[in-house]
Amino acid sequence: MKKRVLFLLVVALLLFNIPGCGTTTASGPPADGKIAVVATIYPLYDFARQVGGDRVEVTRLLPAGAEPHTWEPTPRDMAALTRAKVFIYNGAGMEPWVQRQLGMLEEKGVKVVEASRGVDLITGSPEHRHEHNEGKAREEIAGVDPHVWLDPVLAQEMVKNIRDAFMAVDPDHASYYKSRAEEYIAELRDLDREYRQAAQSFKRQEIVTSHAAFGYLARRYGLRQVPVMGLSPESEPDPAHMREIVAFCRKHNVKYIFFETLVSPKISQALAREVGAQTLVLNPGGNITPEEESRGENYLSIMRQNLVNLKIALGEKS
Repeated sequence: MKKRVLFLLVVALLLFNIPGCGTTTASGPPADGKIAVVATIYPLYDFARQVGGDRVEVTRLLPAGAEPHTWEPTPRDMAALTRAKVFIYNGAGMEPWVQRQLGMLEEKGVKVVEASRGVDLITGSPEHRHEHNEGKAREEIAGVDPHVWLDPVLAQEMVKNIRDAFMAVDPDHASYYKSRAEEYIAELRDLDREYRQAAQSFKRQEIVTSHAAFGYLARRYGLRQVPVMGLSPESEPDPAHMREIVAFCRKHNVKYIFFETLVSPKISQALAREVGAQTLVLNPGGNITPEEESRGENYLSIMRQNLVNLKIALGEKS
């Protein structure tokens, strides 16, 4: 109780000391006339920049290098939300802390966008099991898979949700947002086409991943995801599950084990040594590393590098 009171006092002090944050509605655009937009995770930040162009000023809450599943906002982050005209979050359980803030954001007049609204989500429960290798390796998925953006087709729906929000808060420039969204959606269609063409020639379908982030990608392109850990990369596999994964890899002669850029690769490396495989990156793209950001990487480039590595790991039919 004392910690909660202290947290609220800190938020109040930050709001008091930041111009424009003490009002009952969200502050207007920044001084340069741009629409203030706050997005939670990297792909939403990138989508918002692509759609909004020079009409928006997009702030990303998640700092470069942070793991999105475990990140929680600071009081200063919460203060930034109150200054936004538009707030974009993924939904589907990706940011559980958002549900506690929706009432406050509505009171402030912030336009809230649940980017995954309306898409076909992958759901499961402790009783619902995805089985691999005739039931030898199982992954129990509880709740909802939030990694919607990894399907380029569903990413188009997320872009449309963002577009509609920008058009609603800035109707005088609706045609601008519509045009930019159409251009970016065309790029996402190209990305989907590249994946579909590659998937037709894959020699294998099994992808052994460090955590269960690639369900939407697998569903779209006919792959079989075999995750070492659950929906969160922080979950730990038990010894029995690891034995099942090892048996699966040996039976299917798996040549590559995928790991991620934001979490330790040790488990993937240990599994690869055990089964005589190599390791490759398969990037969930929920956030970007400082190095990737300095190189100018974005959602499209990350997804295309994933495709390069999938081609290596899965091979091509002769």
